[in-house]
Amino acid sequence: MAKNRLSRELWLAAGFKALTELGPVALKAEPLARRLETTKGSFYWHFKDVPEFQSAMLALWEERAYSDIVAAISVVDNPVKRLRALSDLATQGAPEEFGGIGAEPAIRAWARENDAVTEAMDRIDAKRMAYLNELLGEIGLTNPELSRIIYGALLGMQELSTRDGEDNTQALGTLVDLVLALYEDT
Repeated sequence: MAKNRLSRELWLAAGFKALTELGPVALKAEPLARRLETTKGSFYWHFKDVPEFQSAMLALWEERAYSDIVAAISVVDNPVKRLRALSDLATQGAPEEFGGIGAEPAIRAWARENDAVTEAMDRIDAKRMAYLNELLGEIGLTNPELSRIIYGALLGMQELSTRDGEDNTQALGTLVDLVLALYEDT
């Protein structure tokens, strides 16, 4: 086995890929080292232990799952266009090297058995729902159920995409357009 010193980000990416493909059982130093064809020493160079590694994964996911998306669409000045951009970006999922579209469903599955992951998921869900409510409010749509419908559809689309490989960007975009059309004259 080659003794490569890998970056912290490469270990985290490998963790997301392993989580997506094999579930949380794969988030240990030994299987990750085998996946990366290196030694566990490289893992422990970057992380004190597996819990620290898992915490780093969650911190990175929280940053990318909310802040990076909001920053990317904040440059769009029109709230309707921003909502459409949000639906397009959200259905793309994580970059492929970080588990792709299957990363978030895998994290949600992990949350069923890990309290720290559940807490991170709850924080992200709350931030996303608040942002979506705010964005819909800018458009003049104040029914909080609309954000739940759109967010629930996004989560479902991500799950569908992991199962059937289909790109559901258009489907979520159609739902957003339908919501906007229903409330256009109110």
